[in-house]
Parts: sequence; structure tokens; C-alpha cells
Amino acid sequence: MAIYNPMDADFAFTLGIEEEYQVIDPETRELRSYITQILEDGQRILREQIKPEMHQSIIEVGTRPCRTISEARAEIIHLRGAIAGLAARQNLKIAAAGTHPFSSWMQQEITPFERYKGVVEEMQDAALQLLIFGMHCHVGMPNNEVAIELMSVARYILPHLLALSTSSPFWMGRKTGFKSYRSVIFSGFPRTGIPPSFVSATEFERYINLLINTGCIDNGKKIWWDMRPHPVFGTLEYRVCDIATRADECLALAAIMQAFLVKFYIMFEENTTFRTYRRALVMENKWRAQRYGLDGKLIDFGKRKEVETKALVHEMVAFVDDVVDMLGSRKDVEYLITIADNGSSADRQLRVYEETNDLKAVVDNLIAETMEGVEVMQV
Repeated sequence: MAIYNPMDADFAFTLGIEEEYQVIDPETRELRSYITQILEDGQRILREQIKPEMHQSIIEVGTRPCRTISEARAEIIHLRGAIAGLAARQNLKIAAAGTHPFSSWMQQEITPFERYKGVVEEMQDAALQLLIFGMHCHVGMPNNEVAIELMSVARYILPHLLALSTSSPFWMGRKTGFKSYRSVIFSGFPRTGIPPSFVSATEFERYINLLINTGCIDNGKKIWWDMRPHPVFGTLEYRVCDIATRADECLALAAIMQAFLVKFYIMFEENTTFRTYRRALVMENKWRAQRYGLDGKLIDFGKRKEVETKALVHEMVAFVDDVVDMLGSRKDVEYLITIADNGSSADRQLRVYEETNDLKAVVDNLIAETMEGVEVMQV
């Protein structure tokens, strides 16, 4: 069982978390295109852990590879504090939400790097509209074959994770009716959504090579599915989630992502399995998750009936109960029950808006929640 012990040298299922923050002007509460001014000091302090994104009002950070969720917590708290400190030097704030409540993509500046110019040239307005903010979680894999096998099974729980992470109910000043409008915007890009299944790593590699050889893509990073084998890091990358507003929410999601893959792997090793469902069926649940979040129902395709999403969160936590102590993540995984009981960031944003009828108040609350449990670093 050493391969499942985070303290063992052979532990494969390491964690890495990427977050995309909004750069906010505290006076207007609008997005500010300012990443190039922050980046120089940021790279001096955080080195490769801070990256620009296509829009200059987005700051991307990534943790180092972590063995445990405790290590990941220290990294996320440090990164949020450091970015908040860098922003404060420019009299700016940061916020974590899948979309900004009212800023327009038409007023944003594009980061002046060649790769972003290429994306805009190819994708046109679909790229310019991509003013969205996500959380990606990488889980290390023993090998490529395991990554493909686990992806085919783990696709099933992607809508459940999206429902828990929803933080984008507004778009350009409108209440959209969706809990994750970020998912709607991103669907305009090719090669997005729930991934297809592959029978082997070789079949997946042939697929990637076909796209490259026919000019569809120039590298595997342009596969933007909700979960993908990362072409460089040797990880299975979850990409389905809106960025979580609170650090505790981010870490709860990352903890169960790791726990799911360890659980599935143990099942395979013990000659048991989890049923693989067709992509078309999982997409039905994704639609429900992005539309209704935790307030809706997802389909239990084994039972062939609708089930309250909040009840399914309890089932998810119970499913990984036998691995969370080994991984040291019980407290973080069980925090998902708190999210289910109290609502996601999208639910809280909508409540603030109902109480105040003021989207600036929504932004203020997002700024405050982003920094819960985080100290602004003096940089």
C-alpha cells in the first residue's frame, strides 16, 4: 500500500493547484488590466509560480507539487497573500470568482505576448470573450496508461465538482440564470467539455498526433477538456471548476479530486471497478450543474433517476471515506458537506445581490471572502 501513502518516496498521486484571480480596482470595483505591471515584481518573489493570462486583468498562480492537502493549503494561503500584496502596491485588490459581476470583456486589454495574439487571431471574439476564471487541479499519475484509465471513470464526477465550485452567476451586469456562466462562455472554444473515453494511452496519443498532423492544434495543451492528461507534467488535470472564492473551498475540492483518483486506482488494483458512462450522459449532468448548481438534481445513471445534488455530495464524501485518513485529508473533504449545506459562492453572490440590489456590493463580498484566512503579504 506504499504507493498510496503520501509520506512514501514512491507516492504517485501528488497535488498541484492553479488559480486565476481577478485584478480589481477598489474604487470602481471593475476589472483592471494591470498584469504586466504586477508581473515583474511577482516573478521576482514567486518565480515560475505566477503567470500572465490572455487578459491583463487575470493573474494565474500555481502551487508547487504537494504530497498532502496540508502542503497544498500552505501554498494556496501563501500565493493568495503574495498576490494580494503585489496588487496592494498598485492600490488594487484581488477576487476569486468564475466571472466578474459586471465588467465587460470588450473593455479589457490583451497581454502583448505572441501566443495570445495567435489565439485571438484563430478564435476571434470567442477568445476575446474568454474573461473567465478557473481552478485547475493536477493529480500525479503512476504512468500514462493509468491516467487514461482513470480519466474514463472519473469523468462521471466532473458535474458534481462543478456544482460545488459554481461562482459565476453574473455576466456583464446581468443575472444569467446560471450558477456557472463561465462554463457557458468556455463552451465556445473547441475541444472543451467532458472528455471522450479512450481504450489506451496509445489510442489517445494517436488522436493527439492526428490533430497535430492535420493542423487542428500545434501541441497537446490545446486540448481544453474538463479533464485531460497533461502533455508535460505527467498528471491528470481537472479543469471543470470555477475558481473557488474561499481558500477552504478550493482545498476541499482539491482534496476530493485526489481522493477520488486514489480510490479508483485501488479499486482497479483489487479487480473491482466503477462503471464507465457514455460522454453524452455525463454531459446531461454537466448541463444541470452549470444551470442549477447545488440547488438542482443530477441523474444517478446507475439507479436511472434524479437525485438532489446536495444528497449526492454526501454520497461522494462517503465513497472516499476509506482513503481520506491515509491521505490526511478527512477534514478538507468533509468541508464539502458544509458547502452543500450552506451553498456555493454563486449562491452567496446571488443572496448579496438580492439583499442590496448592488453588484458593487457583490464584488466587495468576493474580495473579502477571497482573503478569508489569508494575510496580505508585505512585498
